[in-house]
Amino acid sequence: MKGNTVFKRSYNRALDLLAGREAGAALPSESDLAQALDVSRTTVRAVLAALGEAGIVARAEEDGGPARRRLGRRPGPGDYFPDTQTLSAGAAVERRFMEWILQGDFRAGQLLNAAELARQFGTSTTTIREHLAQFQHFGLLERRPNSAWLFKGLTPEFANEIYDVREMFELRATRSFVELPEESEPWCELLAIEAEHHALLANIDTEYPSFPQLDERLHRVIHETTDNRFIIDFYDIISTIFHYTYQWNKVDEKQRNTTALMEHLDYIEALRSRDQRAIDTRCRKHLRTARATLLRSIADGPFSLDTLPPGAAS
Repeated sequence: MKGNTVFKRSYNRALDLLAGREAGAALPSESDLAQALDVSRTTVRAVLAALGEAGIVARAEEDGGPARRRLGRRPGPGDYFPDTQTLSAGAAVERRFMEWILQGDFRAGQLLNAAELARQFGTSTTTIREHLAQFQHFGLLERRPNSAWLFKGLTPEFANEIYDVREMFELRATRSFVELPEESEPWCELLAIEAEHHALLANIDTEYPSFPQLDERLHRVIHETTDNRFIIDFYDIISTIFHYTYQWNKVDEKQRNTTALMEHLDYIEALRSRDQRAIDTRCRKHLRTARATLLRSIADGPFSLDTLPPGAAS
């Protein structure tokens, strides 16, 4: 079971749920946990057993009653399985694809071959084609004959267009988020994410490169409360683009990430107030900063159309 991606992903999500609780707090029932994690009770029992082995969950005797599971200690960063072990097959291909583009000094106008990528990533051509089709939908790739794909590059115009849509979708998602009760899974995860923001700020001098993963988690938990397939699919693709694009520009990276962390905490504070006017203001402010960061990264990064040979995209 411990080698299973579903188990590891559920384990990490359980840690998020428990991170906002105090040591000694009673745990939800197995049925409630299964519903919150969207897995079977069999998987929940395996997760609870592993949490018990780690000392995170303990059984405490009740006066005149059976022992109940309680939080033995609050989870820490070292308790989580690495992201690479919790990704689905499609997500793993997505991550490897973006890493390959960056490490390979990829340029606008370059051709991709689906069969070659499938061999390189150890997956099927069908999986590769499905992934490339996502980028085609957003105008980043263009299909060519013989299983070839032309990479068209990221432009400032593309960044501005996608951020206009992102702002519209995220503001809509905040309305779904604040309608949820405080005991719901997204709110518990938000508290855990808030705690991780403070921990990252306390160690910003050495830990600032880990910000993109925390950024992705915050915005994703908000978007997914909409239960709107178009909003969620949209965020799946842009999170990949933003996560790796931010790595191109290393100038003032620590300061940029510190600023974004502070804006996140302001945003979270507004969400917790459930004041929609304050939420809109702080969300728009943070997304303006993120848009500017993306535009600077595109100007300096390997996807710039300035590198495109004459006639390559025609």
